[in-house]
Amino acid sequence: MDKIHDIIIIGAGVVGCALARALSRYKLDVLVLEKEDDVAGSTSKANSGVIHAGYHKKPGSLKATLNVAGHSYFQRLSDELDFPVKFIGKLVVAKKENEIEDLRKLMDRGFKNGVKGLELIDGKQIKHFEPNVNGFAAMHSPVSGITSPYLMCIALAENAHLNGVDFVFDTEVTGISKEKEIFVVQVSNGSIYRSRWLINSAGLNSARVSQMICENDHRMYPCRGEYYITDKVDTLIKRLIYPTPSKDGVTLGIHITPTLDGNILIGPSAEYIERLDDTASTREVMDKLKRESSQFLPPIKEAKFIRNYAGIRAKLFHPSSGVKDADFVIEEDESIKRMINLIGIESPGLTAAPAIAEKVVGIIGEKEALVDDEKFNPERKAPVVFEHLSDDEKARLIEQDPDYGEIVCRCETITKKEVLAALNNPLGVRTLDGVKKRCRAGMGRCQGGFCTPRIVEIMTDEYGISPEEIYKNNESSNMFFGKVKDDREEG
Repeated sequence: MDKIHDIIIIGAGVVGCALARALSRYKLDVLVLEKEDDVAGSTSKANSGVIHAGYHKKPGSLKATLNVAGHSYFQRLSDELDFPVKFIGKLVVAKKENEIEDLRKLMDRGFKNGVKGLELIDGKQIKHFEPNVNGFAAMHSPVSGITSPYLMCIALAENAHLNGVDFVFDTEVTGISKEKEIFVVQVSNGSIYRSRWLINSAGLNSARVSQMICENDHRMYPCRGEYYITDKVDTLIKRLIYPTPSKDGVTLGIHITPTLDGNILIGPSAEYIERLDDTASTREVMDKLKRESSQFLPPIKEAKFIRNYAGIRAKLFHPSSGVKDADFVIEEDESIKRMINLIGIESPGLTAAPAIAEKVVGIIGEKEALVDDEKFNPERKAPVVFEHLSDDEKARLIEQDPDYGEIVCRCETITKKEVLAALNNPLGVRTLDGVKKRCRAGMGRCQGGFCTPRIVEIMTDEYGISPEEIYKNNESSNMFFGKVKDDREEG
């Protein structure tokens, strides 16, 4: 391929998608390469979806500065891109009196970082806020919030694509070189892409990608976080519930996170592992999640758990080294000009993502003039969520299109029309996981037991896809390998 792009972004997680959208404001030819089948295909999809206020990280660090700056973008992004955001608040709970000093340190750090509204409350006030939560005292953070990490990524990417950014999926970068002033990027299918700028936003693989062309000592230490998901129990808590952070300062402890859909996330755990792809769930950790969460929220023991899963954090340190934290690496490589590395983007990476994107745009803008694209459209409209509508609105839509009257996913009340909208998404993703991310079909109590056959039927009937061409998430995850009985056979 002889075409030379202005910028290639490697990675379509939340930071890569935020970058794509930020750069689409300018007259630039931008390409995003992603090794997974969809945006939010790795760490971002396993994110808790917490919009952090910004009191955890060291004042003056990139993590602290970009966390607070990123937080300020969310309401505007939600309004423009039509993805859900709720600032529900958070309680960081002390179980014992001797933990109050730790809460005061958190508050002091938060105030230095510019976080507003932090206050210390006692056990009686905890019960006023959250009747089901036990604790001696708590720090209340009213500006903390929640979002859907995958819906946020989809919204950013779709708007970027609307404004001219191209996305290529199932395309892993295998080699990088530079010929004069042009980067040459080799990918897994044998194709070659070229660009003037190269932005490494490869998440867990960012250190490896940087070392394809840059000499550095960055190393990734994968840290697995396991989660439990409850059935819908939206009456148990209204706010995020966190324990006082661990004394070693390495983890924030087991979180209890209400979701936008009425479920509760418990987790993540923190376990350093050897492989970047080891997302196994373990009985030992599952038991620990239940045990520790019930100390703060006793009724959680009676909740029904419908799923467990794990994600991998991109850590730049191992606790055995004595290091407690490492800052984001966001820099143009000194030896390879116009190569920008984003390495070790872990929590609060989702909250910081919009500010990280603006920082990278600033680095590029220092080297060349960025010309505003007068055709840039900042808005994107999300598909209809049928369950959220009034009865009158539902009736009106069904009259207009009978596909709204056919329920495909009973657990989440997802209609055929919503499934079709998910399959016809602007990014061209057409997998079962792609449908799940976009309309929640398969995320409910039965975890796809009822709706999966119906979605498969829609895909074969509407698009002429054979069952063997239907994948869970990529071409190595076939759902079907043939028939056990020929349709022509009788009996």
